[in-house]
Amino acid sequence: MSSTKAIFKKQLKGSVKNPETLIQFMIYPVMALVMGVMTNIDFEGYYLPQEMIDAMMANMPNLATMMATMFAGMALIPTVAGIIAEDIEKKSLRFLVMAGVKPSAYLIGVGSVIFFVSALTTVAFGFIAGFGGMDFLIFSASMLAGVAASIVLGATIGILTKNQQAATALSMPIALVLGFGPMAAQFNDTAARVLHIFYTQQLNVVADNLNHPYLATTPIWQSFVIMGANILVVGVLFVVVFRRKGMGD
Repeated sequence: MSSTKAIFKKQLKGSVKNPETLIQFMIYPVMALVMGVMTNIDFEGYYLPQEMIDAMMANMPNLATMMATMFAGMALIPTVAGIIAEDIEKKSLRFLVMAGVKPSAYLIGVGSVIFFVSALTTVAFGFIAGFGGMDFLIFSASMLAGVAASIVLGATIGILTKNQQAATALSMPIALVLGFGPMAAQFNDTAARVLHIFYTQQLNVVADNLNHPYLATTPIWQSFVIMGANILVVGVLFVVVFRRKGMGD
């Protein structure tokens, strides 16, 4: 517990010293808010026919939940991967391993800072989406499950790399697929079937069930089971990779 607390404090101080890292935790909710305002503007007779706007909006999930899914998939993975890679590059991870820090303690210490800030972002998304009561709790729980999965996945990618540049190069393609994939799945059944096993697609399914309950075809509990399985798989992968490459070789 003491090692976890020490790593948490170290990461918290690092985040405070680099506030630009936290900007992306705000930019996604702000974009959702701005886009929501823009879609309420009457464009008829100015830019696009109203029928075209209505058709586009009918085929897209709520903007807030769409941006929330993108946040969970795209923003967190490169961020966490970069943090871990920085520890490897500066040899901090080597010293921690030599001090006997366990993989779980290291992951919790680093990830809890990101998780806490992401929880605040999740609340913002929930309010922007207009959720209340049980819907707000379900949405928040699904988002935090997605956040947890992205943190562990990003940490695993970071462990596999030797520096921040390599971490960015490896994490960005994965983040793009997980972040933009659910959007593609809205328009393509094949993409939906392929992405069905990934947590970001299940986060999108939960959001769609809350936004359009009369169209729901998949029970929400099933999405939580799949997201939990994702967390378990990447968690095991992180422990295996940490034990093999945790010395920063």
